[in-house]
Amino acid sequence: MKDTIPEPPTESLSPLATATAEVITQHAYDITTAIDAIDEAIPGFGGLFAPETTAAERRTAVDAVRERSVEMDISPQSSNLDVERLVLYTDGSSRGNPGPAGAGAVVETPDETVLCRVGRPVGSRTGNNTAEYAALHLGLACVLTRYGVLPLEIRIDSMTVIGDIWRDATREEFSGYRRVINTLLSDFPNHHWTHVADAERNPADALATVSADIAGLGPGAWRETLVSSIVEKFIIQLISISTWSECDNLRYHHYSIGCY
Repeated sequence: MKDTIPEPPTESLSPLATATAEVITQHAYDITTAIDAIDEAIPGFGGLFAPETTAAERRTAVDAVRERSVEMDISPQSSNLDVERLVLYTDGSSRGNPGPAGAGAVVETPDETVLCRVGRPVGSRTGNNTAEYAALHLGLACVLTRYGVLPLEIRIDSMTVIGDIWRDATREEFSGYRRVINTLLSDFPNHHWTHVADAERNPADALATVSADIAGLGPGAWRETLVSSIVEKFIIQLISISTWSECDNLRYHHYSIGCY
């Protein structure tokens, strides 16, 4: 098992999104469990993304969960696996491109048994390509820390990442990600990639979308990209918005339709 995982480049997040990301890290990037813990800390029937939840309630709940001592069991599990290889799905999402961006990854067995589902917010004003690199890094780190070195199939939809990592289409603006990803891949002598077309199944997609929602939390984090990300469907509603509270409600409605 790999004890030390090289860290990827860091992107900017709002204070609330940063605090939420710390909670997710405490929960070993199990984003569903982390969100559930935050939801339970919010009074009443609200939740992290609920429109009736105030900014103060969100921050108080996130801080309360962050201050707890959480022990997630991520002990090596390869000895319990009776599989010839693992399948890693990765995906990145960016609202507005650039905008609030998130990364998701899912580890499965070849028969589609889910072993691990992880996600994290990447940046408040970040492009989709960066989120795709972050997702690949997150997924490889998950495999190495939990399952060790096994034959690995990486299923990914980003031709930019595929070209940069496995072909000769080098993108210098992503050299920081390329360096840490290649370091992780060096531990997998038996790995290959498969391109996932848009119409094909990718279970990491939903995790990346929710992670992008988290990257959009907090004042100033997502307002700059609001119009570019939802103008086509909600321009009439946007024109009538008079307060950011109303805008927050619209954001929740839009994202909940798209994600859940």
